Amino acid sequence: MHILDAHLHLWDPAVLDYGWLSGDLDRTFGPRELEHALAGMSDDRAFIFMQADARPDQALAEVDWVASLPLPVRGFIAFAALEQGDAVAEHLAALSSRPGVVGVRRLLQGEAPGFALTPDFLRGAELAAAHGLVFDACVRGEAQLRDVAALADELPQLSIVLDHLGKPVVGSAEAPADPSAGGWSRSIRDLAERPNLVCKVSGLPGESDGAFSAAQFEPFLDVALEAFGAERLLYASDWPASFPGDAVAGYGAWERIVREWIASRGIDAGAVLRTNAERVYGLDAT
Repeated sequence: MHILDAHLHLWDPAVLDYGWLSGDLDRTFGPRELEHALAGMSDDRAFIFMQADARPDQALAEVDWVASLPLPVRGFIAFAALEQGDAVAEHLAALSSRPGVVGVRRLLQGEAPGFALTPDFLRGAELAAAHGLVFDACVRGEAQLRDVAALADELPQLSIVLDHLGKPVVGSAEAPADPSAGGWSRSIRDLAERPNLVCKVSGLPGESDGAFSAAQFEPFLDVALEAFGAERLLYASDWPASFPGDAVAGYGAWERIVREWIASRGIDAGAVLRTNAERVYGLDAT
């Protein structure tokens, strides 16, 4: 099977500046490290690179660096400071001139609620849509999930991908959280009513307290499936960010959980593992 991992990070602190790196992630993650993580995995696969929050003025350099690496990267999601409004137009034009740039991301999870609904941010997002760029929304909490819904309503022409199922609280392998508790599942169902929104099946290991398990994640995956349907779910690894303790073993463990869940639910594996991402990001089918 050909797999398209729709959310792969790569970074090298010797090449670009990443002020957020710390702990186990504060080192290089490039082709050699990825090769180790994929050892023993026989499927053919390619990747969509997700910007790794290098210094903002290095956004174009980040795309160029990853494009130079010997990896099957089919698309790039680059950083764009959409809150700059009309001032981001030149940057978006430069990104669009780079082969393979299919989307942009401005991390929202650390911003106050309402950040993505300011007039300038809406204008920047409108310009991104005019360039045919998808917006990846990485948020946390019910307030920010409501903001994503409002953004989708304000700009129906903007294709939005919700990263990591909105980062729900998943508990631990020993004490899984209940997705029906609190407002996460309600927010996910509300978001799914917007036709310009899809959801990435990714990131849950990063929300776990250490070790993780299929039983811990499957109830959350089931909520996403019920809400979005299999045709609006995209598989991704979020490597290595979701696996700070063991980036080598984590990749395969997460993918096995997702693939076994897909098989047990009778889902079209090719759609979730590849073709949905091709459609959403406008990539040629393989």
